[in-house]
Amino acid sequence: MLGIIIGLALLMFLAYRGMSIIWVAPICAMVVAVFGGLELLPAYTDSYMSGFVGFAKAWFPVFMLGAVFGKVMDDSGAAKAVAHGVTNLIGSKFAILAVVLACAVLTYGGISLFVVVFAIYPLALALFREANITRKLIPGAIALGAFTFTMTAMPGTPQIQNLIPIQYFGTTPTAAPIMGIVGAIIMLGGGMAWLTYREKKYATAGVQFVELENKGVEVDVASLPNAWLSAVPLVAVIATLNLFKLNIIVALLIGIILAIVLNFKRLPELVKTMNAGAAGSVIAIINTSAAVGFGTVVRAVPGFQTLTDLVLGIKGNPLISEAVAVNILAGATGSASGGMGIALAALGEKYVELSASSGIPLEAFHRIASLSSGGLDTLPHNGAVLTLLAVTLMTHKDSYKDIFMVATLIPVIAVIAGIILASIGLY
Repeated sequence: MLGIIIGLALLMFLAYRGMSIIWVAPICAMVVAVFGGLELLPAYTDSYMSGFVGFAKAWFPVFMLGAVFGKVMDDSGAAKAVAHGVTNLIGSKFAILAVVLACAVLTYGGISLFVVVFAIYPLALALFREANITRKLIPGAIALGAFTFTMTAMPGTPQIQNLIPIQYFGTTPTAAPIMGIVGAIIMLGGGMAWLTYREKKYATAGVQFVELENKGVEVDVASLPNAWLSAVPLVAVIATLNLFKLNIIVALLIGIILAIVLNFKRLPELVKTMNAGAAGSVIAIINTSAAVGFGTVVRAVPGFQTLTDLVLGIKGNPLISEAVAVNILAGATGSASGGMGIALAALGEKYVELSASSGIPLEAFHRIASLSSGGLDTLPHNGAVLTLLAVTLMTHKDSYKDIFMVATLIPVIAVIAGIILASIGLY
């Protein structure tokens, strides 16, 4: 048990210090192995790599096709066109809401949150400039729209955090729709209430929009494609996945083909775009696979049974233990998908058994796992948080408080609400 705790603490510390989980995870796994009495080489070549390769085998096509889809939508200008259509419809009077909903449309359509950050930022900058709202709130608005309810709560979302539980529970992307919708309402409503409060507080203090020295992120709106046509691939991914019940791989392929056909003239270097998207997916899948490999070693040591007993021994609804396990591991790895992957790989079978004995359907376990992955994952060392702050030219001091509120604290409240709903039979 001590080895597991030290390994997790070391993993969190090193990730927070900016070290890549690709090489940090196996080192921390070996710490766990030493304390657990395992032979180091077999622990790495067998236990660690079996978890690593198993996750990559199951999910690489989704990561790769999702990244290619996002890159095609980005390079063609289609992602920005959809975002501009949403923000233009709402207007600068409601600049924060416009940015949040623009992010939500893109992520619910299957575009990676990293692509969304780059696509939305120029439009957010223009809106906040026109509304004279401080740039410090841009990261919070983007985080609310891209890192929360459309990632984990909305039934049918094609984001990986909503798909991983399917492998363990045999559920569908629309599992537990009532829990998901209520969670989404809490995240969106609570997040908007916080950001609105912060906007008023800044305005009262006289903190307004400060112009950048370099306006190099301006968007040429006239050059963007038609917003309605640009949204067709996004709608197609959602529809084929949920209405026609096609595999996510097929849904993403259809989205990619439609995006290319509708924007072929805007993609003069299509091969370069495809190459960049595919290459970008490799780091994402390896990062998550490395975290899952760590979890496989944890599961192999004798102390894991003690940890399992502790987690599963949490009194009351078994969904509570699942929420705690996923949140802690997502926080330790700084990754929603990585933390959930570790938790479900280790405890997924136990939760299936608990579902049968408790009468709580597996759909509820699916939704709580998904919701919980989007809680403590956004601690300061999270890769998406670091990317968001870098792109928006903000620091943790400037904007992390808002990111924490909208993407960590309020989503945890949504998890609690989901557990309460499940306990009274509303799924």
